[in-house]
Amino acid sequence: MASEKNKVLWAYIAADLLFLIMGVVMIGFAVVVQNEIKAEPTDGEQAARNLLYSRFPLTAGIINAIFFFVTFVTTIPAIATHSRGWLKISAGFVAVTSTISLVLGLYIWILTLKTKNDFIDLWKAQTPQIQDLMQTTFTCCGYFNSSSPAFVTNPTCPSPAAAAIMRGCAIPIASFANIFVDDIFTAIFGMTGVGGVLTLATACLYKDRKERERFAYIDRKNGNLGGATF
Repeated sequence: MASEKNKVLWAYIAADLLFLIMGVVMIGFAVVVQNEIKAEPTDGEQAARNLLYSRFPLTAGIINAIFFFVTFVTTIPAIATHSRGWLKISAGFVAVTSTISLVLGLYIWILTLKTKNDFIDLWKAQTPQIQDLMQTTFTCCGYFNSSSPAFVTNPTCPSPAAAAIMRGCAIPIASFANIFVDDIFTAIFGMTGVGGVLTLATACLYKDRKERERFAYIDRKNGNLGGATF
């Protein structure tokens, strides 16, 4: 029975550490992105990424990461003691943290559905130099087309006549954004999945401890002072 107990506990610990790693990844991503946004882009893809990042709920992501860490702290007494109460508390924190992650993932996913139309405001707010970078990288002129809004003159779009036969930047940027953002919200949904794994591991450990308490009670009642091992 001790061996079986160790398997359940170690499975819980493994899920718990994986949950902690998800928190580290989330806060690391948010901090790196916040610093990257401040950097001057050197090409069109970096410029587009920075504009996409500006729409991300980075502060909410950091708060979510803090919940990951707080949740991990509540699991420490659940591991170190035989208390089922701490397991209940940690399970509550896992549920809250995973729900926040799910909401963030859905929010970013919804952004991908509106990238083409919403990005126009970001495009208009950029300097001609940033628009130039994106036109060059994505081989396009203007946003919807060369006149809406008006293109920036550069080697890709040297004249109105040349720009008129080029595609607008909306479609290539939207395609780039959707592929890029898909990976991010998929990763966030994966974090929610890890929360589900930890919830399942918590339920297994809770059930295991409850059964052991029952067996210990029966042993004590039968005069076996050793009881069961938790």
